Amino acid sequence: MTDLVTVGETMLRLSPPDNERLETATELELRAAGAESNVAVAATRLGTDAVWTSKLPDSPLGRRVTSELESYGLETAPVWSDEGRQGTYYIEFAGEPRGTDVIYDRANAAVTSARAEELPTGRIRESEWFYTSGITPALSDTLEETTETLLWTATDAGTKTAFDLNYRSKLWSPEAARETLTDLFEHVDVLVTAVRDAENVLGVEGSDEAIARELARTWEFETVVLTLGAEGALAHHDGEITRQPAFETETHDPIGTGDAFVGAFLAERIAGGDVASALEYGAATAALKRTIPGDIAIVTPDEVAGVIDAEGSGISR
Repeated sequence: MTDLVTVGETMLRLSPPDNERLETATELELRAAGAESNVAVAATRLGTDAVWTSKLPDSPLGRRVTSELESYGLETAPVWSDEGRQGTYYIEFAGEPRGTDVIYDRANAAVTSARAEELPTGRIRESEWFYTSGITPALSDTLEETTETLLWTATDAGTKTAFDLNYRSKLWSPEAARETLTDLFEHVDVLVTAVRDAENVLGVEGSDEAIARELARTWEFETVVLTLGAEGALAHHDGEITRQPAFETETHDPIGTGDAFVGAFLAERIAGGDVASALEYGAATAALKRTIPGDIAIVTPDEVAGVIDAEGSGISR
């Protein structure tokens, strides 16, 4: 039985070196990048038997995605398509006042036509956990329906479900996201969200603890995990709030930090750890990710343990 199945789009990320502008760049670095595959790779690197699935074009670019993900040890199970393209995104890194800019080029990607019956739903039914994010239903009406079907399939089979709100303002408005995502929540056991998205998308306000409690009460989540940026994260589980400060880190590339956190959190829960230890494991992995170029946390369990041991447990209840 597979520990974890994730479903979602993986793009190819292109970025010029040394804070160069795209319009003047003569070189572009190419890497695979997608929330659900980022989570699956992080979990795999930390000992979880994970598989990522999606729909990809049967093309050199589509195969480039799977070859990179598999190089990290992740099992991939894509549906190959003769229609649709490979989604990409471009990123310019820079400090203030210019800032970092992301430019998506993902329209008509093969994944936008993915239907639940095409995907390996049997793997979801047989797995311990299923994970996807709010990016997936934002990509097309078809994927909105597919996401709901996959979450229903998981809960019907007794598979635990984890869902990261992962709001992207370049994909949809807060109002559209709220209408769609809240309809999915009845099939979600563990919700992960940035506190700002809980406020701006779900309309829940108050202290971070109050927001976590309100989310859990309103939608009856088993666990709510709020990420708090530089302040770390907290979780509401079994009526109890657990806090985890962020670990110190030097940021080389912040993209994918949240996915690294989620992948490690799920890996620790799947391994039998409690919510407190999963928060700690996630925070340590997120700190390591910020030192690694690209979207993906290429880490080892020993490295994560080393971060935790170096700073000690910062858990407060």
